[in-house]
Amino acid sequence: MVSTVFYVFIFLLALLSYIFIKRNNREPHKRLKLPPGSMGWPYIGETLKLYSQDPNSFFAAKQKRYGEIFKTHILGCKCIMLASPEAAKFVLVTQAHLFKPTYPKSKERLIGPSALFFHQGDYHIRLRKLVQGSLSLVAIRNLVSDIQAIAVSASDSWVSGQIISTFHEMKRYSFEVGILAIFGHLEERYREELKKNYSIVDRGYNSFPTNIPGTPYKKALLARKRLSKILSEIISERKEKRLLEKDLLGCLLNSKDEKGQVLTDEQLADNIIGVLFAAQDTTASVMTWIVKYLHDHPKLLEAVKAEQKEIGKFNDLNNLPLSWTQTRKMPVSYKVVLESLRMASIISFTFREAVDDVEYKGYLIPKGWKVMPLFRNIHHNPEFFTDPQKFDPSRFEVPPKPNTFMPFGSGVHACPGNELAKLEILTMVHHLVTKFRWEVVGSESGIQYGPFPVPQEGLPARFWRESSS
Repeated sequence: MVSTVFYVFIFLLALLSYIFIKRNNREPHKRLKLPPGSMGWPYIGETLKLYSQDPNSFFAAKQKRYGEIFKTHILGCKCIMLASPEAAKFVLVTQAHLFKPTYPKSKERLIGPSALFFHQGDYHIRLRKLVQGSLSLVAIRNLVSDIQAIAVSASDSWVSGQIISTFHEMKRYSFEVGILAIFGHLEERYREELKKNYSIVDRGYNSFPTNIPGTPYKKALLARKRLSKILSEIISERKEKRLLEKDLLGCLLNSKDEKGQVLTDEQLADNIIGVLFAAQDTTASVMTWIVKYLHDHPKLLEAVKAEQKEIGKFNDLNNLPLSWTQTRKMPVSYKVVLESLRMASIISFTFREAVDDVEYKGYLIPKGWKVMPLFRNIHHNPEFFTDPQKFDPSRFEVPPKPNTFMPFGSGVHACPGNELAKLEILTMVHHLVTKFRWEVVGSESGIQYGPFPVPQEGLPARFWRESSS
């Protein structure tokens, strides 16, 4: 009897030891703790708290209380927020394979599930190379005069005497530049149909996702189908004419993978709409802020004017358009662009999702949780940017520390069109300060989100032609 009890005891001890060792070998992350923070109310988390105030204040207060890594629950998701350069690099660059890009399905449906920024792996690498190639410095250097012509055309109506929405006008300009980069010189009928239907998709993109007829989201879905049809016509026409254009559509059409497969019309359409979406609101937001910052800083405006009028005077005397070389030699204006990108931080954060349990600085980032590097918190950290709430372009006379300035993201999912965006912005700055003077109308403070931050009401302003004297 005693021996039986002894053997049972030995067996149970061995079993417990096995379970303990197995658990410790297989689940080391279970011993880690979650970052500090509050998850808010059941189901709704802290979403109401986030949207009842300036989102930047919400994130700044969290960082002040909990540090540079903290948890929360917003928009129906359990989230880990990261507010340090090291953490942003960890998620976006060095361990990017552990974090996949993630977007709500409702937004995927409007842009198209094959758009490159919804993917990772081989498909993403292939598409990114194509987009980057068509928007590289070599590819866009010949677009300067065309972009300048678009700026002139877009601003023709500004001097009607009416108050205009600066953001609305900059969106019109950005859309036309996007069309140029994607299609080259597209026929007017196609351009107008794309513009009309894309604007409906744009209005529904951030609306409540419902299929009820008449709602902005349902209208957007229908407009998205019409966009596919229009793009299919453009693609068919290109294929028939066998044109070897070097614009984005040309690069996509002429691409074959290692098996000789070409992209389907659906993949082409999704990526074209994705690039249009990425090219419009963000760039338009930055340019709207530049108009405001220059208006609010008269001495800086005069310095930018002096730089740009010197270029304009030379071109007028020699009957020349703005050149690529000139856009690369605008040091004062370029620092204004960089500081505007830092101050406004149009992309305040980015969404990723942990594909496995991940350890970071002793904390657990659980599989399936959203992970959000907070670019704005980093850009407004006094440790990296002295007096961060002050608009001071001179701070960029010295390059910022690595991973402290990421206006276009970082890593494999960084914006592939950042050079086009900077060219587009500098071209508009040149046209703006050499041809116009302006005043902001109404409130000069306040920010609205839709979802990108822009000055209140899109910065209403009145413009006049600058005298030629």
